[in-house]
Amino acid sequence: MDQHAEGEARRLRPPSLFLMLAEARGVFELNSSLLLLPLLMRAPKGDGHPVLTLPGFLASDLSMAPMRRYLKELGYDAHAWSMGRNLGGVASKRGALRDLVRRIHDATGRKVSIVGWSLGGVYARDLALQLPELVRSVITLGSPFANDVRATNATRLYEVLSGESADDNPELRNAIAGDIPVPATSIYSRTDGIVNWRTCLLRPSETAENIEVHLASHVGLGVNPAALWAVADRLAQPEGEFRQFDRSGPFAIAYAPPENALS
Repeated sequence: MDQHAEGEARRLRPPSLFLMLAEARGVFELNSSLLLLPLLMRAPKGDGHPVLTLPGFLASDLSMAPMRRYLKELGYDAHAWSMGRNLGGVASKRGALRDLVRRIHDATGRKVSIVGWSLGGVYARDLALQLPELVRSVITLGSPFANDVRATNATRLYEVLSGESADDNPELRNAIAGDIPVPATSIYSRTDGIVNWRTCLLRPSETAENIEVHLASHVGLGVNPAALWAVADRLAQPEGEFRQFDRSGPFAIAYAPPENALS
């Protein structure tokens, strides 16, 4: 088998039509979080440090408003990206996002944690590479940054609207897919109907981990109660410290064992 054929054999496929149609269940994940809010408020309290939330492709700050409200209630200084609807452009948005992180850091005097949903998580990992001295930690939700990043049901639309190809700048793409110099958590679901879950897997290490949430949708991952609990737990870690996620909490049944992440 020649190299081209081997590459084709390794190419990942976008999620199936069935999984994509099943994304409608995201509304139930939001409703579940509302019903379980008293339980969610038992998560570790925040230390007041700034947390920047970056929305997914085609989404706006409204999509992450429930998460920001939750984080504010826990004691974090939650920030929206305030850049309108996310129409894509990993390369084109780098400068504006760098400036945003610098402004938040200058205003608060503290390192910024970044929570990015889908494409927002790709931006978050890139920011950690550019500004490791300003970024405290990165948490991604269903973000396609690894392996074959074209294996999504949004790739063609991303390329049309952003004017950038998923194959552009392989050096930048490989850097985002690799290890980053701050604590990193990737939250994902094998039942994601937009992004092939294998594109969400980072290389586990002493400061990096994957957390699989059973049965979550892509559009509901940022409001899924188990995902919200994991985000809050990860953000509560003291600056400069990292421990692997403890799956024995109130949403234990929703998480896959850590050893399943790469199987």
